[in-house]
Amino acid sequence: MRLLTVPGVFRPRSDAWLLAGLLPSRLVPGGAALDVFTGSGVLAVAAARAGAGPVTAIDLSRRAVVCARMNARLNGVDVRALRGDLFAPIASDRFDAILANPPYLPGADDGLSARGAGRAWEGGRDGRALLDRLCSEAPAHLRPGGELLLVQSSLAGVDPTLMRLGEAGLSPEVVTRRRGPLGPLVAARAPMLEARGLLAPGVREEELVVVSARRNP
Repeated sequence: MRLLTVPGVFRPRSDAWLLAGLLPSRLVPGGAALDVFTGSGVLAVAAARAGAGPVTAIDLSRRAVVCARMNARLNGVDVRALRGDLFAPIASDRFDAILANPPYLPGADDGLSARGAGRAWEGGRDGRALLDRLCSEAPAHLRPGGELLLVQSSLAGVDPTLMRLGEAGLSPEVVTRRRGPLGPLVAARAPMLEARGLLAPGVREEELVVVSARRNP
């Protein structure tokens, strides 16, 4: 896959590639797929390359929407990229698969970045401001038997994700995990995360987790 990014759009990191690598084995060929928090469009492009279609991508950032369209053309796939807040642009549409790499980095306060690349990682004080919205709103946009696939860090709490998805009527499970060193953004906040008990003292690793949540057929 060839990818370009523009200023203000976060370049895909290991979390995005972890989820992208699962798509060929998880997506239904010809199934409708939605990528929320699309950023560069990496997951939307990966879904289209894996045989999903039609593929829709959504992001709040105008630059991200342009970037996703550009990368779809660069890779010769069809992706409809829309600007808006989470599921707002697609109203009541439903999909066979919803893909998400939401902002999950715990921040200094409850605020979320209003603009710029920070939108791609700022998840509020506990990292769950947008994760929790995703868990509660995604089920209404899944077709019977459809699957939500999201990737997050253990720093934002995996058990709360599983609990919220279960409460929303889905059947959640962790499908893959990968432990690795903290990225530069997280490492810079390590002292703050230690003080809150989100990171053990001296530990400079995190676990990336892909969660699957299916709607009953």
